Amino acid sequence: MSDTASPPSPALVARVEDLGKSYGTSSTRVDALRGVTLGLRRGEFTAIMGPSGSGKSTLMHIMAGLDSPSSGRVWLAEQEIGGMTDAELTLLRRRRIGFVFQSFNLVPTLDIEGNLLLPFELDGRRPDPEERAWIDRLETLLGLGGRLRHRPHELSGGQQQRVAIARALATRPDLVFADEPTGNLDSRTGREVLELLASASREHGQSIAMVTHDPIAAGYADRILFLADGVLVDDRPRLPAAEISSIMLAMEAAA
Repeated sequence: MSDTASPPSPALVARVEDLGKSYGTSSTRVDALRGVTLGLRRGEFTAIMGPSGSGKSTLMHIMAGLDSPSSGRVWLAEQEIGGMTDAELTLLRRRRIGFVFQSFNLVPTLDIEGNLLLPFELDGRRPDPEERAWIDRLETLLGLGGRLRHRPHELSGGQQQRVAIARALATRPDLVFADEPTGNLDSRTGREVLELLASASREHGQSIAMVTHDPIAAGYADRILFLADGVLVDDRPRLPAAEISSIMLAMEAAA
């Protein structure tokens, strides 16, 4: 591939070009990603789908700077991250990327307010007045106002996931990655979490990329990327869950 590839459009919050990721040696080599090229658009809620082992989590980890590619290039906004040091990547993730995990990843020794402020503490600063107003708004929107002095173990799973979403959005990062965010939640609470993510994108211009295997969850997204065997095989606008399910069944049957 040429070294003169053009940087991403300002309309893209992240981009990968001819991305490959392999594990093992020649005799045991596994190609998790093969020649993937795609861009995530600003202010859009994107679902990344595929059968188990399709490479969707690997793609997310590389785009977030948590893993490095075997080949290809990766940009976050206008910044290519391939040649960055670990310290530079850590700072970039802290300031420009938010994460929502299936397991919540809240700090058990901190109360809810402490968890929400943790990204700022790690960055060695306090929220400015505009950021403090945004955090207060998130607490209200997510119904956390009466729980701020509680520890995570005192909350339900849905409440903990709301805290994780608020923490991910608190610093207004360029992009929020959500890895199976409803996997540990019941159906009703899962719907509430998905509505919150969709609202963050639609009403607040937040860019969200969600890895999921669930057609119902993907039905909340503006765009759906389908991976199979490490290859991007389809890129669709919003679809109903039943149609997403049919596409997934066909992909699994062809595997």
